[in-house]
Amino acid sequence: MKNLGEIREEIDEIDSQIVALYEERMKRTTEVAEYKISVGKPVLDKEREKEKILKVKELVKDKKNSYDMEELFEQIMAMSRKRQYQLLNWYGQIEEFGFSQVDKLPFITNKVVYQGMEGSYSELAMKAYFGENTNSFHVETWEDAMEAIRNGEADYAVLPIENSSAGIVGENFDLLVKYDNYIVAEQIIKIEHALLGLPESNLSDITCVYSHPQALMQSIDFLEEHKNWKRIKAGNTAFAAIKVLEDKKKNQAAIASIETAKKYGLKILKTHINYSKENSTRFIIVGNQNISLKEAKKVSICFEVSHESGSLYHILSHFMFNNLNMVKIESRPIKDKSFEYRFFVDLEGNLKDGAVQNALKGLIEEALYINVLGNY
Repeated sequence: MKNLGEIREEIDEIDSQIVALYEERMKRTTEVAEYKISVGKPVLDKEREKEKILKVKELVKDKKNSYDMEELFEQIMAMSRKRQYQLLNWYGQIEEFGFSQVDKLPFITNKVVYQGMEGSYSELAMKAYFGENTNSFHVETWEDAMEAIRNGEADYAVLPIENSSAGIVGENFDLLVKYDNYIVAEQIIKIEHALLGLPESNLSDITCVYSHPQALMQSIDFLEEHKNWKRIKAGNTAFAAIKVLEDKKKNQAAIASIETAKKYGLKILKTHINYSKENSTRFIIVGNQNISLKEAKKVSICFEVSHESGSLYHILSHFMFNNLNMVKIESRPIKDKSFEYRFFVDLEGNLKDGAVQNALKGLIEEALYINVLGNY
């Protein structure tokens, strides 16, 4: 029996041969790419790849290695495609994605729209980004806000997209697909929930609490201390506060911000009731023009893949190959397609970056659908 050292030396020798052969193969990849560029042929050729897989599997002598060989050559051909996408970029075949870069956000109506009421967290996010004296108006639903910018009633809408404790606002991901609007900026604000009641109310009077579902979720530890309280969902934390104000019932309270209490003259019964001290919400600023600020450092995309084994893995590998940091991935069910999903990804980078263009070129060729939602 050979000792371990001898076996490892033989493996090293085989590996050196594999490296040399791989480099030779990639040289041929360059030649293939140059030919495809010259005749306008797409990089991905699924039929050719299927034929290639069948042929290399037939070459395998030990049939238990058949699946391994299929996986190996799938990876080799995937790397070959990625190298070809890089060459397309080097030869000037650049994807523009229709975005124009600007020094600052343009205004036409000089209006910003947000969902909810005055005193809501959406209004706080709007003021944090655009300033205290911004000309703004509010609407009842997030879709109303999307409609307002699509119809030219406002330049930008402010929408919550995710909370650090309660997770994503799934409906707004869906609206980004439904409407031809674009993310142009983001604003993160710290969330500090308080329990608000009528001026004459005390904590001991409360039996019913109103708030947005996410605010209720974010305050779950506090609410579990009061299991006898009825929890009622509201469309917005400010709506909840107005409900308490209008009903004039001492037993009702709302979970909202301290600013909301000041706005509507409600009494703060308890502060800091959300369970995470680091709780924050990310809001996106959405417009109807596909523009991006020149210093943009994040790209948001959505895509769909074929419903088969390994399809998502192969798509995500484009980010790794181009050394891009994927900071977020979420999935949402596709309407009218049972158990199929659309994926939303945030990447670090700018649409003008070669690495971003290379990766997105790969997705354009290989995904069923891709849409750039914004660069901000």
